[in-house]
Amino acid sequence: MLTYDSIMSMFAAGDHPGVRLGFTGRTRDGKGTYDSTGAFLVGELERLDMTLHLPLIDIKWGRDIDLREDVTLADENSSFTTSTFGTPGSLGQGSGPGYGISWAGKKTDQISSLSVDIAKTVNPLTIWAKELTYTIPELASAAQIGRPIDEQKHQALNKAHEMDVDQMVYVGDTTIGQNGLCNQANTVVTNVSNVANGSGGSPLWANKTPDEILADVNTLLVSVWKASAYAVTPSRLLLSPLAFGYISTQKIGTSGSVSIKTYLEENNILTSQGEGELEIFASKWLLGGGASGTLGTQNGNDRMVAYTKNREYVRYPMTMLQRTPVQFTSIFHAVSYFCRLGVLELVYPVTVGYCDGNA
Repeated sequence: MLTYDSIMSMFAAGDHPGVRLGFTGRTRDGKGTYDSTGAFLVGELERLDMTLHLPLIDIKWGRDIDLREDVTLADENSSFTTSTFGTPGSLGQGSGPGYGISWAGKKTDQISSLSVDIAKTVNPLTIWAKELTYTIPELASAAQIGRPIDEQKHQALNKAHEMDVDQMVYVGDTTIGQNGLCNQANTVVTNVSNVANGSGGSPLWANKTPDEILADVNTLLVSVWKASAYAVTPSRLLLSPLAFGYISTQKIGTSGSVSIKTYLEENNILTSQGEGELEIFASKWLLGGGASGTLGTQNGNDRMVAYTKNREYVRYPMTMLQRTPVQFTSIFHAVSYFCRLGVLELVYPVTVGYCDGNA
């Protein structure tokens, strides 16, 4: 019978049995990991925290976008219509500002009509799917050590799904050639500009005064307001983490009790009109997200996005996750999770504006 001591003496003599090629069930990562179920070598005087610590992930799509929830798994596309209409004024005066009202007299023998044009926009609803597999021995081993492998894989799948939705909402996916809230093509979001230089000759907010930063914000808000024929003033501003961190921590005034962020929230064009409060948030997808930047890279080309969080203007279509019954094949258990992810729907692109280069 082989004992622990006899096996170790064999290894010391150079008679190591080796590792079977292609076998990945057991691993040695230098930290005591025994196999894929997460078994560890724990010392007698070691206190192991049994909490499952997942990777650090930032997911904010639920904060910044409303869902379109009428789509189903059977739908292959999501679509919406936008209508335009025109009506000429009476008395042959046209329809410009200040005249063109459709007046009629008692003996009017010709009444003007109006015209309506309805356009449809169609976007794909693409299937998203992941499969979870584990064996009966893996389940037994994981249950014995108190860390169920099926639960861990399920949590990992949920995180992967949330991360993919987050990406689709903000920047889309190049594989299917679709964009998100922060990087629409210039043909869709035409309101794209660069931050002006401040008195110090730099566009970066770190080199600007609070009043110059406020001017940058109000310039973007007013430009979107104007593009919408002064119908919608943006109520939300997304900034890169660098810009957001700066205005949140930098104080103004002689007492130094008010941050630049608070100053912006209290003195912007939306608040001044009494139409609500401007919400300012950070988004990792704006770091290097400007026209001349590289996404995720700090290079002075961050993007600022102004829009209104309202499903009438912008929303994201998707279905909820569903799962198949557990499939049993030999000692393997398998279950698939699936849904449909759509493309960000900009019903009114004029209600969105971009400004680059503030951080």
